[in-house]
Amino acid sequence: MYVHDFSSGGTASKDLLGGKGAGLAEMTSLGLPVPPGFTISTDACRAYLAGGDLPDGLWEEVEAAVGRLETRTGRHFGEGAGPPLLLSVRSGAKFSMPGMMDTVLNLGITDPVTARLAAWSGDEHFAWDAHRRFFQTYGKVVLGVPGDSFEEVLTELRDARGVADDSKLTTGDLEAAARRFAAITAEAAEPVPADPWEQLYAAVVAVFRSWNGRRARSYRRIHRISDSLGTAVNVQMMVFGDLDDSSGTGVCFTRDPATGEAVPYGDYLPNAQGEDVVAGIRNTLTLDELASRHPGHHAHLLKVMGRLERHYRDMCDIEFTVERDKLWILQTRVGKRTARAAVRIATNMVAEGLIDQREAVLRVDADSLVQLLHPSLPKDVAEPPLARGVPASPGAAAGAAVFDADLAETWAAAGRRVILVRAETTPDDIHGMAAAVGILTSHGGKTSHAAVVARGMGTPAVTGTAALAVDAEARVAVVDGHTIAEGDIVTIDGTSGTVYGRAIELVEPEATVELDELLAWADAYRRLGVRANADTPRDAAAAVRWGADGIGLARTEHMFLGDRLPVVQQLIMDADGPGGRAALEELRKLQAADFAALLEAMDGRSVIVRLLDPPLHEFLPDPHDLEREGAAPDYVAKVEAWQETNPMLGLRGVRLGLVFPDIYRTQVRAALDAVQARLDAGGDPRLEIMVPLVADAEELHRVRLMIDDEIAAASAAAGRDLDVPVGAMIETPRAALTAREIARDATFFSFGSNDLTQMTYGFSRDDAEERFIRRYLDDGVLARNPFETLDRNGVGRLVRIATVEGKTARPRLVAGICGEHGGDPESIRFCHEAGLDYVSCSPPRVPVARLAAAQAAIGEAASTSSV
Repeated sequence: MYVHDFSSGGTASKDLLGGKGAGLAEMTSLGLPVPPGFTISTDACRAYLAGGDLPDGLWEEVEAAVGRLETRTGRHFGEGAGPPLLLSVRSGAKFSMPGMMDTVLNLGITDPVTARLAAWSGDEHFAWDAHRRFFQTYGKVVLGVPGDSFEEVLTELRDARGVADDSKLTTGDLEAAARRFAAITAEAAEPVPADPWEQLYAAVVAVFRSWNGRRARSYRRIHRISDSLGTAVNVQMMVFGDLDDSSGTGVCFTRDPATGEAVPYGDYLPNAQGEDVVAGIRNTLTLDELASRHPGHHAHLLKVMGRLERHYRDMCDIEFTVERDKLWILQTRVGKRTARAAVRIATNMVAEGLIDQREAVLRVDADSLVQLLHPSLPKDVAEPPLARGVPASPGAAAGAAVFDADLAETWAAAGRRVILVRAETTPDDIHGMAAAVGILTSHGGKTSHAAVVARGMGTPAVTGTAALAVDAEARVAVVDGHTIAEGDIVTIDGTSGTVYGRAIELVEPEATVELDELLAWADAYRRLGVRANADTPRDAAAAVRWGADGIGLARTEHMFLGDRLPVVQQLIMDADGPGGRAALEELRKLQAADFAALLEAMDGRSVIVRLLDPPLHEFLPDPHDLEREGAAPDYVAKVEAWQETNPMLGLRGVRLGLVFPDIYRTQVRAALDAVQARLDAGGDPRLEIMVPLVADAEELHRVRLMIDDEIAAASAAAGRDLDVPVGAMIETPRAALTAREIARDATFFSFGSNDLTQMTYGFSRDDAEERFIRRYLDDGVLARNPFETLDRNGVGRLVRIATVEGKTARPRLVAGICGEHGGDPESIRFCHEAGLDYVSCSPPRVPVARLAAAQAAIGEAASTSSV
């Protein structure tokens, strides 16, 4: 069975009916005023995608469902007498996906049906508006006719009539628009069918096809949604918010989706259809204004909102229409929200008794917490803003203005921060919206496409900036005589809705009480430790502020840069001479101070110091630059002698320590000096030393002997034993496969997942991400970027082998991960499953890791209890 009436009711499966279909069935079973209809299941979509045609028996089920709909409503689909039955057709996957096909409205329109619609409504203006809307939506979303083709006609008619929006056009204007739209669609490869049943057939197929469209695939890749789910199709009786001034349509949320405040929130448009609200082409009214116009409908709507929130125990997003004094609920789903709102809603609902702490921890998308770390505008911005719009998605961002999604993606890939500036966004802009650091539109409200997508992505957005005239073709935006050209820097604040025509230095974010509370609950559930990758006292302080258990990676090479670079270059160029020895002594003092500052900032917490990893030539100038600058030939030759053909696989890491042991000895002494200084100051330093790029147990054994000598000498000099664990960084496949032998000399393992991924795949990360990773993802060669989410089958298998064999050889071995995967929720889930003891990530992602670690533990407990 592929077709399910909404009235079949009950708790419906999102896997089978998609989110929209399940919501419609659920609301119908609750007795809410839902326009009747039916859902074609995701099973049908998967069968279509597999076989290239609708599965056997599906269309007979659709015909029967339309027949039941006619009986229930007293309306007739297609030719015939009496009130016409018009349909909306929309997609509905398990997860809300703005990248899917837009809705087809008023399906079933023909000239005779339009005449019946006019007779039923008593309004030819309404009937012809319905006619033109059908051709416009069908032509755009089913036939692929560019939307601009229709907009140009409407703009011409509005200008000729001297009106601001389509609702002010005359009946004759709308009939003319309908005829011109029909002519436009007639030029498509498959023109609009005259038979309503053929219209419905083509619309259903178009929904299924849209599952594999570019924007849908882009959205799934961004949000890590499986390609195998498929989409359902929802076919529903049209109700009309544009019949007269007593009618209208809107979108509401049971709580504020931007802040989480427990107040009704939404937009309402009188005498309009739903597409007018989300398109942002008309200025909307608030729900309070709905209350003043239609207090009865407002009160009814509030009751529905409260009932749905209590039923779903979550904030709901609701679409509604008032048709001649009757309220209809068109759709509900768990509403998209900002991370700040998600945290606030989850903690408040615990206080309200709707959910428990465990559910609250699971409710918040761990990756979304990065949104809470968005910078904001300083409070003392001197000048007034260039423009004000709707504060649609919180956080501030500054970047170069760009006027199309493709360029936004290109510039962002090249490392530029961009603000996507549009009159209004559409699902076709999804890739550019994902690439941009901020979104600015001249049209739209808080529930427009730009606002909803930006909030879901955690991207700051200002919409409805009415004073901003955007000319995408000329690539400029003008506001009060000020021109923003492409490439000009602008700053937007999605919290206040302000726009500035220059770069403004932004303020770093702070934690909230609600976030601290949620993360405290998370800490009670998680087993994995969460450390931070931090190289400076400032980074370490940030890590402590965000709740890190320690430092999992302090990169000592970062301490060799800046004004210390000449000292390092002296060490390299005179390695065996007095200049080199003097440089080593100076570096020892400098690094001792660096290490002491890190240990002080992390007092009482572990600090893993990684000995020098990169090849020495990286600290030297480019030989070609030296030649151009006229440097001495002998000096140029010495610099050239340090160059390597493949430095990633050359003289770096542990190899460097064995070939130039004085460098590692100096670093170890500096670290031990720092421990002594902190002990003398009454501190609690917990230093650990990590040897990078180990590939053979003998390498680690020899460096371990060297380090142990330094620890023994420092202990003897201080008159107290210094307990400093020494571990290995597992970054090569061979190290993972010989972990049993390496564990003999390692008290801990830290998986350097970035290099381990490069070496396992044979990819150079920089080259791969620049040249072919995106192509691989688009073409389905890879399901995930392995540098963002840990590859379970290859790299992950090596991690499992090394962890099991290492802990077998040394039962008290501590194993962690310190690559960028340590801040990725899906990778953290794997680390929990693989038996690691901690993850380490950049300080701003520590809250993400704490929450993800808790969710992994709860998920494991749930799956174990269900067995």
